[in-house]
Amino acid sequence: MNTKTKLLAVALTAFALFMAVQSNAQSVQKGKLRFGIGADGLLPVGNFSKSANFGLGITPRLQYGIANNVALTFTTGFYHFFPKDQLYTDGTTSYKYKWDMDLIPVKAGIKAFVTSNIYVSAEAGIGFQVDNGGGDSKFMASGGAGYATKHWDFGVRYENFAGNGYRNELIGLRVAYGFGL
Repeated sequence: MNTKTKLLAVALTAFALFMAVQSNAQSVQKGKLRFGIGADGLLPVGNFSKSANFGLGITPRLQYGIANNVALTFTTGFYHFFPKDQLYTDGTTSYKYKWDMDLIPVKAGIKAFVTSNIYVSAEAGIGFQVDNGGGDSKFMASGGAGYATKHWDFGVRYENFAGNGYRNELIGLRVAYGFGL
């Protein structure tokens, strides 16, 4: 992401959080815990789209209300990406192979409601790669928006994860069912 895009993303997030703090929405109860389990559709973008067709994920999320319209979040789960066929040439022979990637995200974030049902969110954390022996970890950051009711949460997000010289980007769609604890 270039510098102008990062600055625009930060400015929009700050504006949305400011608006959320100013609103009188009662979307999150202060001091209350909520738990939700989501199914994610993951669409690779940028260079990542050259090696992966799409991904699926499952993401449990714990949410704690710090104000009546702002919550802290903790999200984990599992992402699986379905690879495209890749061609590798060693100079004399060409080989087809499939790159594989499974990731366990561990992220903390904030969710701020701008109306009683519409929210903006931001998360950051670490993704642990578990395929092919694992061992690789990636810094993860995301920003998104969504619509939540008493039990359902529909969200869209841009997510970036980078490590060991690689940067992958995706657009994620999450549908979750949640309840109070």
